[in-house]
Amino acid sequence: MKVLVTGGAGFIASHIADAYLERGHEVFIFDDLSTGQKSNLNPKATFLEVDIADAKAVKLIEQIKPEVLNHHAAQMDVRHSVADPQFDARVNILGFINLLEACKNAGTKKIIFASSGGAVYGEQDVFPAPEEHPTRPSSPYGVSKCAGELYLSSYYQAFGLPYIALRYANVYGPRQSNRGEAGVVAIFISLLLAGKVPVINGDGKQTRDYVYVGDVVNANVAALTSSYVGEINIGTGVETDVVTLYELLRQGAGSKLAARHGPAKIGEQRRSSLAAQHAADIFGWRPQVSLREGLERTIAYYRGNIAS
Repeated sequence: MKVLVTGGAGFIASHIADAYLERGHEVFIFDDLSTGQKSNLNPKATFLEVDIADAKAVKLIEQIKPEVLNHHAAQMDVRHSVADPQFDARVNILGFINLLEACKNAGTKKIIFASSGGAVYGEQDVFPAPEEHPTRPSSPYGVSKCAGELYLSSYYQAFGLPYIALRYANVYGPRQSNRGEAGVVAIFISLLLAGKVPVINGDGKQTRDYVYVGDVVNANVAALTSSYVGEINIGTGVETDVVTLYELLRQGAGSKLAARHGPAKIGEQRRSSLAAQHAADIFGWRPQVSLREGLERTIAYYRGNIAS
């Protein structure tokens, strides 16, 4: 297939591009390199440096005529979305509409959309949260992901453009950026390997559902040929608190450094985990990599790329 991967120089989407190429698909990558890295790009893909909200993106899609759009380009910093909601909306909502319009006109046959389980569900009523859980995002970033899902539903109903929205848990693994606030695993590893003391926000008992990037890639591979339309959680269903996560990383890095605790972040979600049975039922997806194994792989990656 001819597949366009947006954000393909970034952490998750670069792995997805690699997997699609390995399976013989023709891959085009859009990335403005605002957060993505050229070093993540697969040389077998056709790379185009472009802002998804720009008119240039529309012209390129009309020329490429991708059969599938895998959309991962995003403003993904929750705190930045709170500080500058207009910028968040420009990228995550207006940029996405720009792509949807272009894909509709170019005859694209499917959209795979990177959504966020934690961000769209907000404070959960049940753990782990199924897809039927109410969506009540508490940040502009979460609102933008909900909006993306709603636009997809609208385009499917109005124009027959099928989609799968993958609601990710907290994705971690090789190539994750250690800058910003989204990659706590990468941040902690980088500090530990540099002999610096990480800071845990608050009491560290806030929980997240950590899913390895390789498992997320497998979900995107399965989504490519699935006929399902709708939203699917991609997580492990397991809650891990930050104190436990840090201890696993400290042991894996062979460090004796004890983390220090800083003030809690205002508005930070207390607990989050995603039920993944739907993904198993729809396309046989289940997480394969345990947290301990995934963290070991990620630490090994950072040891080999310490300069990054």
